[in-house]
Amino acid sequence: MAQPTRSVMRYEEGDAWLADCSADPKLVRLAWGTDTLAPIESGTRWLVAQSRLVHAMPALTRIPEGQRGPVLADGNGDAAWWLVPLDAAEELANIRTVSVKPHGWPLHCPSAGRMLAGQLWLNHPDGSGQLTDPAVLAAALGPGGYRHRTEAPG
Repeated sequence: MAQPTRSVMRYEEGDAWLADCSADPKLVRLAWGTDTLAPIESGTRWLVAQSRLVHAMPALTRIPEGQRGPVLADGNGDAAWWLVPLDAAEELANIRTVSVKPHGWPLHCPSAGRMLAGQLWLNHPDGSGQLTDPAVLAAALGPGGYRHRTEAPG
């Protein structure tokens, strides 16, 4: 019997993590099993920071891969949702291009390895629980963009 590929295992770990972020993991898996977006409410393990997709794409490339948490995109609605720590709202409050959704806001999402209803994960949940640091996100969405410490002018 063939072993699952590494990316399939990563998606399975991401799906398990996402489902466990829900109050009802079975309901999330049932939604995915019927090709439906699953609503997972923010506020238990993360908050959702929303930006326009047109702003998210350049910001995503400015943030080093090891510092990015999951990012969900809706190509039909020009929206991107960044999963950020529970205390991120204050740090992102003055960034015009992003709004932090309140505790209990439902993020309707596909499983980690799928595109569904125009939505896909630009940065997949991998099961680690890593989230995007709000300071890094703020810098990446800001005018100058985020720079690695070694790239800072000096």
